[in-house]
Amino acid sequence: MQAPPRVLTVAGSDSGGGAGIQADLKTMLALGTHGMSVITAVTAQNSLGVQGAWELPVEAVTAQYRSVVDDIGVQAVKTGMLATAALARTVAALLATTDAPVVVDPVGVSKHGDPLLAADALDAVRAGLLPAATVVTPNLPEVEQLTGVRVGSEDDMRRAADAMLAFGPRWVLVKGGHLDGPATDLLTDGAAEHWLRAPRHDNRHTHGTGCTLASAVAARLAHGDDVPTAVAAAKEYVTAAIAAGFPLGAGIGPVHHGHAGAAFGSR
Repeated sequence: MQAPPRVLTVAGSDSGGGAGIQADLKTMLALGTHGMSVITAVTAQNSLGVQGAWELPVEAVTAQYRSVVDDIGVQAVKTGMLATAALARTVAALLATTDAPVVVDPVGVSKHGDPLLAADALDAVRAGLLPAATVVTPNLPEVEQLTGVRVGSEDDMRRAADAMLAFGPRWVLVKGGHLDGPATDLLTDGAAEHWLRAPRHDNRHTHGTGCTLASAVAARLAHGDDVPTAVAAAKEYVTAAIAAGFPLGAGIGPVHHGHAGAAFGSR
C-alpha cells in the first residue's frame, strides 16, 4: 500500500479545535494527505477567544521538526503561529534545510483580535521566513502589520502584494476577506496575476479560515499541483467549509473541515 503525500504543519495548538494545528491536520486529512505536526505553542482557546498562550522552547521545536523530516520526510510544509522572534528564526533556519514547497501563513492575531506574534518577531518573519516561502498567505491586517500598506480596494491589494514580494517569497496570496463585497483574493508572483472570487456566505462561524486555506494550499502542492492550481483548489475547499461552518460554544464557531464527508449524526 502506497503512503499518501506527507505534509508538515509548524504551528500553535488551538484547544478548541477550530484553528491552528487541529485545523491543519483536519484539512490535510480531508484533502488526501498524511498530516504531521511541529507544535510551536499551546493556547487555551475557545469560541470566545484566546485565554492564554505558552510558546515551546526552541529545542523542542527543533527536535520535533528533525524527528519528522529526517525519518518520514515531507512533500510540503505549512507554517502558522510562531509566537516569538526566536521561534521565527529557528523555523526559518529549519526550512532552509528542507527541499519541499513552503506555505507561510504569517499569523499575527486571532479571529478575536488576540495577539499571537510578538511585536519584536516581525523583523524575523520578514528577514527569514518570507524569503523561504513558496507562497505566503497574509490577510489584510497581516499585510498592514508586515508592510505598512493599508488596503481598502483591489488596487491597494496590488500594492500590498508588491510590498510582500519585496521580502522574497515566490508567490503572495493577499486575502481580501476583510473588504466588502465578494470574497476576493489576489495571487501573484509579480508577473502573473490571478484574481480568485467567491460568494460571501452569511455565516459568522468562520474560525480557522486562514489556517485552513494555507493548509489546503500545502496539501495540494504535496499532490503535485502548481501554485495557481493549488491556490484555486484551496479557495474552493475553504469557501465550502465556510458555508458549512457550525456553532460551538457562545462565540464564533469553526468552519467545517469535513464538509464533503458524512453529515453529523450519520453512522
